[in-house]
Amino acid sequence: MFVRILMLSWEYPPLVVGGIAAHVDGLARAMVRDGHEVVVLSLHTPDASDDTVVEGVRIIRARIDLPWIPDDNLVARMASANHQITQLAGKLGRWQPDVVHAHDWLVAWAGDTIARLWNAPLVATIHATERGRHGGHVPPGMPAAINSVEWWLTYQAAQVICCSRFMIREVVAGFELPVEKVHLVPNGVDLGVWNAAGTDTPGAREPLVIAWGRVQYEKGFQVLARAVGSLRHRVPGIRCVIAGRGSYLPELQSQIEIEGLSDLVQLAGFVPDGDLRDLLHRAGCAVIPSLYEPFGIVALEAMAAGAPTVVARTGGLAEIVEGTGAGLLFEPGNHHELADRIEQVFTQPTMAATLQATASKLLADHYTWDAIAAATIGVYMSAFPSNGTATTLKEHA
Repeated sequence: MFVRILMLSWEYPPLVVGGIAAHVDGLARAMVRDGHEVVVLSLHTPDASDDTVVEGVRIIRARIDLPWIPDDNLVARMASANHQITQLAGKLGRWQPDVVHAHDWLVAWAGDTIARLWNAPLVATIHATERGRHGGHVPPGMPAAINSVEWWLTYQAAQVICCSRFMIREVVAGFELPVEKVHLVPNGVDLGVWNAAGTDTPGAREPLVIAWGRVQYEKGFQVLARAVGSLRHRVPGIRCVIAGRGSYLPELQSQIEIEGLSDLVQLAGFVPDGDLRDLLHRAGCAVIPSLYEPFGIVALEAMAAGAPTVVARTGGLAEIVEGTGAGLLFEPGNHHELADRIEQVFTQPTMAATLQATASKLLADHYTWDAIAAATIGVYMSAFPSNGTATTLKEHA
């Protein structure tokens, strides 16, 4: 069955802020491979054309410079910017989507408006929630406003997708949704892109710990820095690279300097994908130390790159790893236990090799983008009414 899909995402490569960019990119390309048509509406970046086609996916980008709205009024800026995203629909000409797929609250207004203009069902993927980022609470002010938009988006959507059972529980309870409206579709990973073919010969990997992502408190990089510091005399030559940018970066840098870890822990800032893959192919250990993580696509990327992986036992990370033998786990925030797990990886090569082999099989069996795309198309089918759209789709089949 042929489906025309319009996806909306605040980020899309080469504009990468967090994990949503990788998710939408992998999903869109897999859907094109499966014979569907996909258009992505996203934001302008100087590194890409505002209207281009990449591997069959058409990407149209909005310019949303809004100097007249205060920077600290995030919800107002996002709502206004969604007008520019909605205007991109005028560039589609006679092409009309069968389904509109909004990724997270940042594109909620545009997604709802476009879906109604074309009388197409709206599907929403909730990648994380403001309640989850604040430990199960919704503080007043901006967090409460964002939570309201998230609630509204899930109410407006015909169907809702979450990437883990952890997120399903959070969304159903937090937004009072019927269970049958919320579907589990995990993230995926492009095995060919991250593959470390030829690098895992004996001695090829270094005593290097790699971690990356948005540098926010809930990502737990402060826990990793402290763990690496405690390994100074236990793992000869150990060093750590933390890649990424975010609002917690200055505080993390201060912690590293105060605790005398500058010679062990490097804050690399933004690292291009190619350089990040090179680091992972050299690293003896990848760590995902999050305190809160709805899924953790970075864990899949680390495993796909062949790096023995250690993750916090939280949210979607635990669902990926626990009971699979594909990685080691530690209690979130416990830097002593994390240090022990990293030491195990570096001092027990047989165990590290077993982790690598098990992870490779796990990814191939469950986390390819082609499988994720097929599951997402299944959710679209449940969003279509029994008349109208379904009949149109049959005509295109």
